[in-house]
Amino acid sequence: MKSWLALAAFIILCFAMAGLGGLATGRSVDTWYKDLAKPSWTPPGWVFGPVWTLLYLAMAIAAWRVWHCQGLRWPLALFGVQLLLNAAWSWLFFGLRMPGAACVDVVLLWATIIATTAVFWRADLAAGVLFVPYLLWVTFAMILNFAIWRLNS
Repeated sequence: MKSWLALAAFIILCFAMAGLGGLATGRSVDTWYKDLAKPSWTPPGWVFGPVWTLLYLAMAIAAWRVWHCQGLRWPLALFGVQLLLNAAWSWLFFGLRMPGAACVDVVLLWATIIATTAVFWRADLAAGVLFVPYLLWVTFAMILNFAIWRLNS
């Protein structure tokens, strides 16, 4: 029972952070963001919700698996740092409308995701594998963020 409650807690934590980022995103996505110059390879808006939903769920399961085998140790602290950087990106890019500052944040986020993936991989192979799609998506998002920043500077 304790294990299932922990999984629920990780899911709630991940989606709470998603919601926190969503507060900033919702204010700008249909106004400021739609008027920005974007590269031709920018995904349509409807892609982001389903992708992020799956990624946050995978992140929660990965964190739960690491917790299950190691408890609350530094790999989960690293996980928390990347969650905070993830939410901060939404506030920098959409909330404050600062794509340049968001670029700095997403590079830090990307590095933290690499570190988290590595420590999760060592703790539990499935947890590491669950983080790979997130790493790939944020790599793409980092390149897109940079392109948008350059096109609108």
